[in-house]
Amino acid sequence: MISFDDHTVFVEAAARLHFGVLDLRGDLGRWFGGIGAAAESPALLVSARRTDALEVDGEDADRAAAFARRFLEHHGIKGGASLHVHRALPRHAGLGSGTQLALAVGSALAEINGISTDATSTAAATGRACRSAVGTWIFATGGLVVEGGRKPDRDRCGPLLARLSLPPTWRCVVAVPGVAPGLNGEDEADAFAQLPPPPSREVQLVAHLVLMALLPAAAEGDLAAFGAALNQIQEVIGHWFATVQGGTFANGPSAALARGMAARGALGVGQSSWGPAVYGIVDGEEAGQALAKYARAEVGSSGVVYLGPFRSTGARIWRAPFRPADR
Repeated sequence: MISFDDHTVFVEAAARLHFGVLDLRGDLGRWFGGIGAAAESPALLVSARRTDALEVDGEDADRAAAFARRFLEHHGIKGGASLHVHRALPRHAGLGSGTQLALAVGSALAEINGISTDATSTAAATGRACRSAVGTWIFATGGLVVEGGRKPDRDRCGPLLARLSLPPTWRCVVAVPGVAPGLNGEDEADAFAQLPPPPSREVQLVAHLVLMALLPAAAEGDLAAFGAALNQIQEVIGHWFATVQGGTFANGPSAALARGMAARGALGVGQSSWGPAVYGIVDGEEAGQALAKYARAEVGSSGVVYLGPFRSTGARIWRAPFRPADR
């Protein structure tokens, strides 16, 4: 009979596309909040099995090991694990690589140790969701999510306000040009600290667009209306960050790609978080392939382009009998 310890746990998580924050003012007692969606591609894959000591290898192994140590310490687990990162998301590209890796590692460790947990608890145990909770909810549910931000005196994950599946025929082209990574860590914190508060009327406009344009269009599968709302949201929010990133989108290839995708039929175009990843949304595989072909020509061999639908489910977790090839 195969025992629990003879099994490997696998966790696959989708990339997080961050469509924007809701409120940088905090006048109503909550900061940030956000909207975003799960992209089917790229996706990360982590595996774990129980061992006496912690061993981590594969892509982005150092970060995975740090998350693992933090999770094990948080839960007072003395044993170890053999962790392998089969695929990592592009690091600091705006696709939520840190949060998705932390949650995948934490979820795998919870499974092999028989710990009952959820995405928000795992985020707290690994030190994520301190600002944005979009990635946490995407890991948990997939789809299009809206989260309500956090109170200044609390580190809790922002609550999930809305979650919708996007139509399976919609295709998302994610282009990551081969340029310097987007802001992260202390540099990101410093950037937020120096941003001027946006006008209250613009914060209200973004909330109105999300509630009365973006979400209804998603619910009805109306890509033209969804794209128009998303483009307007990106334009408004892009101005909030322009003093740091140089414009509505990060100057250089990201801005050029966004303009080029729009000119070639993408109905919704945006930059995910600080970039440099940008995305374009079209309807149908043929349109997706055409847009991806343009993006690949633009980024060249130094960048990477992904094409796929939006993911309507959260992270996938499964068990399999251990094989040496799992390492």
